Amino acid sequence: MSTPLAIDVHGLTKRFGKNIAVNGIDIQVPEGQVWGFVGPNGSGKTTTIRMLCGLLKPDAGTGQCLGVDIKRETETIKRQVGYMTQRFSFWDDLTVRENLEFTARMYEMPDVQATVRQTLEDFQLTKRADQLAAQLSGGWKQRLALAACMLHKPKLLLLDEPTAGVDPQARRDFWEEIHRLSLKGLTVLVSTHYMDEAERCDRIVYILHGNIVARGTVPEVIAQAGLLTFVVKGADVRRYIEQLSEADGVLHVAFFGALLHVSGRDRAKLEAAVAPLRGQPSISVEEVQTSLEDAFIDLQSDKVT
Repeated sequence: MSTPLAIDVHGLTKRFGKNIAVNGIDIQVPEGQVWGFVGPNGSGKTTTIRMLCGLLKPDAGTGQCLGVDIKRETETIKRQVGYMTQRFSFWDDLTVRENLEFTARMYEMPDVQATVRQTLEDFQLTKRADQLAAQLSGGWKQRLALAACMLHKPKLLLLDEPTAGVDPQARRDFWEEIHRLSLKGLTVLVSTHYMDEAERCDRIVYILHGNIVARGTVPEVIAQAGLLTFVVKGADVRRYIEQLSEADGVLHVAFFGALLHVSGRDRAKLEAAVAPLRGQPSISVEEVQTSLEDAFIDLQSDKVT
């Protein structure tokens, strides 16, 4: 028996004037999974998320979120979905508790005080309940925003680059919380620029210029790219970037500290490109598994004209 779908949309399209921001997107996300929505700025991720949660009306396409029509029942969707924006959108001059109380009243929760008290406890915010939101660090603001999104017990959480601007430990804590919630049945669609976050998702969708250009598990997306990758490691390897970039068969060269990722699809040409470096003192060359970042760089470079 197949898992019911939390998101099931087909041909989702949005135009702003002559610009097509989202172009016929199909997404089917099973309940209880965490999906990553990846792509450069301006690719259409935020526009898609805003259509899914009822904040924007599609110009074309059909579909449902949690069994609710995304065009005709937007108010119902807003009450059943949690939506967390990239920018902190709560009130700096209210305390953590006051922010949650205000949000609970907007959702017309039957017992505001009990709901807020439990939410403070669930998200480890009790000790900061009387602290002004303006005084919180980026990580704690993020936690407050997530807590507010979960007050009304949504079954679907839409997160638009929620970890932008927070430190690595806060990002890790956030993702642990997301997976804790998903184990309880919550479905999550999260947009992100971070490859390590994309790798934490059950499946990923890569969107570019309003079109989905890759989707699947991390291994599937890497395999779809069809890339071969060599790593050139050693002191000051940056001096080889231009040489390698201009070599026949090399599609892209990425610099990571003390090493270069050299990728392409023709093994013989790649081998010829890196061969002159194999004899260089203190330089090593070896073939490695293509990374998700290599695959995404290739997707973007292939599609951009």
